[in-house]
Amino acid sequence: TAAEVTTYGSNVFRACFLDPYQGEILASYANEKLSAKTAAVLYDSSDDYSIGIAESFKEHAEAYGIQVVAYEAFGEGDKDFKSQLTKIGAEKPDVLCIPSYYNTIALIVSQAKDLGIETTFLGGDGWDGVLGALADGKKTNADGAIFANHYYSGDTDEVVSNFFKNYKEIYGTDPNSFAALGYDAAMVLINAIEKAGSTDKDAIIKALNETDYNGVTGNIQYDGGGD
Repeated sequence: TAAEVTTYGSNVFRACFLDPYQGEILASYANEKLSAKTAAVLYDSSDDYSIGIAESFKEHAEAYGIQVVAYEAFGEGDKDFKSQLTKIGAEKPDVLCIPSYYNTIALIVSQAKDLGIETTFLGGDGWDGVLGALADGKKTNADGAIFANHYYSGDTDEVVSNFFKNYKEIYGTDPNSFAALGYDAAMVLINAIEKAGSTDKDAIIKALNETDYNGVTGNIQYDGGGD
């Protein structure tokens, strides 16, 4: 999802959306659906993924007139976030954007609840799996959270429902967004090879650029640069 990934060659394509897009969508949702006036951000300063979403969210939130009252960072491997959360809690933000991964997020939302912070949590696709990372009896700590994701497992679209059913039958667990993206990425490549009718790399790249694929994560087409 990092913006720079597809800049390294004409043969690099992605199935996922970009980090700046996630930040933009979260800010738009905070503005249009939540009528947020204030926001806080808690991000991982050692992780490009977290930084990318955090910066984009802040930029777009401020463009909407949402005041970013706290912009706090933590480092790789941190387990205690109470100092940052105490500063955030004092500002009483309408929303708190936490762009990180589910294991870390499970710790953060639990500590936020312990501190009595009442806000709407926002996040990116790294949140997928947070309920599994929360202990029994602690799962309500994530209640009300909203995060951007590549697909929704309860989607009634036939492509999604068939993928969900077949995946669960084979692996015995619900497919997360990484499973859906892996499937779509493989199918995009397979379809391009079949369309090219060849294993010649230039023919496959040409076919990839002409992709129009209805996948689990939606309709995938390319902009000429692999995005």
